[in-house]
Formats: sequence, structure tokens, C-alpha cells
Amino acid sequence: MNIGDQNDPNDGRPFPYEGPEALLQPIVDALMRVVDPEVAMSIVDVGLVYGVTVTADRVHVLLTMTSAACPVADMIVAEAEAELDSIAAPEMLNQVELVWDPPWTADRMSARARRFMGW
Repeated sequence: MNIGDQNDPNDGRPFPYEGPEALLQPIVDALMRVVDPEVAMSIVDVGLVYGVTVTADRVHVLLTMTSAACPVADMIVAEAEAELDSIAAPEMLNQVELVWDPPWTADRMSARARRFMGW
């Protein structure tokens, strides 16, 4: 997904982002490679990424699941961390934090995910 593909309140970004513009697209691309196996779509399209903040020494991702009982939550978090490790500078800490507030709703899904689901 290229920045701007989604019409949302985040200036064309698929999730709130704070950090260097040069890292935004690589981070989006990395997170797009993480698939929620329950729906066979990227975590970005499903709307599981609540936000990303990048500082000089850290990439911090707020991530949720569609349900607190999600059986693959640990796997998705680990895959997100691995994908971020592949694009971030070696000295940067990649932290994926699982959050539950606000609860996920289908309104967070991208237009592509809605079409895929037939909504």
C-alpha cells in the first residue's frame, strides 16, 4: 500500500504516524507484510495498527486484535517485530505494544479489506 491509498483522517496515512517521513513508507510496507491468518489480510488493511511513533532510538507500534481471545496474537506481534527489524537501523529498538482501547471495530478496515470481505 502506498501512502494515500486510503481515505482517512491521517493525511492519507493508513494509521497515525509520528516520526521521520523517510521511514513512514518502509514501516507501512513492513507492516503490510504481516498477515492476520484468521482473515488472510494484512494487519494494516484489517485496521489492527493503531499508530506508530519513531524516535531516534525506537520504533513503537500500537497494535490491537479483533478480539481479546485472538489465538494468534503472539504470532502477529512477533511477525510485526521481525518485519520492523528488517527495515530499522540495527541500533533501534522495535517495540510492538498490544492494546485493547479503543476496542477494534470493522470501521477500521481499509476499503480493500471491505471489498475482500464483500462488505
